[in-house]
Order: sequence, then structure tokens, then C-alpha cells
Amino acid sequence: MNLISSLLTWRRNNIIILIILLALIVLNFYGLYTNKFYFFKPDNYIFPLLSIVHFLYLYVIWFKITEDELPDPKMRNLEYALYAIMIVYLFKIYDSALVLSSISEYQEHIMPVTFMPVGTITLVLYCLLTLFTLMSFWHRKQFIGKYNFENYNDNLNIWQ
Repeated sequence: MNLISSLLTWRRNNIIILIILLALIVLNFYGLYTNKFYFFKPDNYIFPLLSIVHFLYLYVIWFKITEDELPDPKMRNLEYALYAIMIVYLFKIYDSALVLSSISEYQEHIMPVTFMPVGTITLVLYCLLTLFTLMSFWHRKQFIGKYNFENYNDNLNIWQ
């Protein structure tokens, strides 16, 4: 784990997550079967709205580590919300794999040439997003600290 953490610092991890989230937001509007973008489907806006929580968590991690602050209850609640959003990420992995495996069912139909490359990229990005998010939880635990609020007031020194 030390080798991974030395290669993948918390800054690199946050930047990679940011890039992956932005790419997945764009790919979320793309229709694999039709090779078109759909901006008027309400279902396509679920992932971008949920990713706002992830962007906020990345900002909080960045701020807490650079300012050398302790974790607080708001950060804990944000991380717990991100745990729930991870379930959505896992569903998106399953859904992407299901769409990619459906190519054999539609062999008699004309599939766009971008079906497999874009579908594979989407699946890989969702898998990487899940892994890098788990890594950001580990970075939070290492650099910011554990959530121990029973002794929070005892460890708080206002004169420092």
C-alpha cells in the first residue's frame, strides 16, 4: 500500500477523480445504441447531480489536508453520503457491463462503430472512479485523521 500511496498522492488522486467525473458526466448523456447525445432525458441528469457531492468531497479533502485541519461532523456526513453514492457507481458498472454484453442480442441490427470503444471506456472509467474513490477514503484516514468525536473537545486547543 505504501508503494501505491507514494505513486498516487492525494493531489494526483483528486485530480484523477476530477477528470474521471467530468468525462463520465459527458458520457452520461451519450446514447451507445444510437450514437447521439440526449440532453432532454431526465434520467441523464441523475449522475451529474450526484457527482456534485463527489466534487464537494474532493474540495473538502483538498482544503482539510492543505490547511492541516481535523475532521468535522460535516465532513463525516459528506463522506457517508458518498458511501451511498458509491452504490450508484456500482450500479452504473453493472449497467454498463449489461449494455456491453447486449451486443450479441442485437447482431441483426446495425450497431454504431463507437458502441464497443465508448462502452468499454465508460465501463473502465466507472471502475476506476470506484477504485480512486476508495483510495481517497484511505487518504482521508491517513492525512486528516479518523472520525473520533467523543474526544474532539479534549483535543481541541484554541490557542494554537
